[in-house]
Amino acid sequence: MRPRTARGEQLGEFLTARRRAQLRAELGLPPGSRRSERGLSREEVATLAGISVSWYTWLEQGRDINASQQVLGAIARVLKLTESEVDYVFALAGPGREVTPQLPDTPPEHLLNLIRAMSFPAFILASDWTIVGWNAGYEWLYGPIATTAPEERNLLRLIYLDGRIRALLPNWERDSRNFLAEFRAESGVRLSSERHSALVGALIEQSDDFREQWAEHAVGRFTSRKRTFVHPVAGELVFEHHRLVPSDASELHVVIYAPVTQVD
Repeated sequence: MRPRTARGEQLGEFLTARRRAQLRAELGLPPGSRRSERGLSREEVATLAGISVSWYTWLEQGRDINASQQVLGAIARVLKLTESEVDYVFALAGPGREVTPQLPDTPPEHLLNLIRAMSFPAFILASDWTIVGWNAGYEWLYGPIATTAPEERNLLRLIYLDGRIRALLPNWERDSRNFLAEFRAESGVRLSSERHSALVGALIEQSDDFREQWAEHAVGRFTSRKRTFVHPVAGELVFEHHRLVPSDASELHVVIYAPVTQVD
């Protein structure tokens, strides 16, 4: 029996979720058992993709197999994966050892100087979304950041566990789902690392919202967009949310909230 791998299990969970979410009518299939309009069997996915049932079953079981690009592309077509989801699948299924990222506890001084020179909110994220630096503008927007314990200073933890962040976000349901889809897409094979898996495990235990949304297996690339906040003093604020990846510190992201003076 082929062994399971952490990356393989991550891929299998994603494929299973997408298989169960498919609309049968869109693939020209009649309702399934119990007249369900959603969900394909493994046999149906394998048949539509032109691969063996055993091979597809091994993929969903997280077995250590080498799936070709043609096979993965066929599965992606059947499951109607988005471009972001296809990239996610190829990264998990590709060759390579389990990834253990080196996550800095402090950012380079020149990145701190960059965000400190900005008058609007900005902060720096490590690849597991630990906030490792911020400027006065971000501290004004979210004051508790300065007194939050370093081990709790993680953007996902704050979004799901800190009621003060939820109060800042009138579109919390949408924003949290966007963040989580981006986190999964960016983390990819890193999700099997000790630091990433510990974060996800803790949030699954501590947050019903996180547990529910994590089970949706949403994957999406970051896109710059407008974000609305409700500040306890300044009231409603609208920013453009941007993110930069420094060429000399690619494990870090610089997040910028640029003020919007005219709202559509």
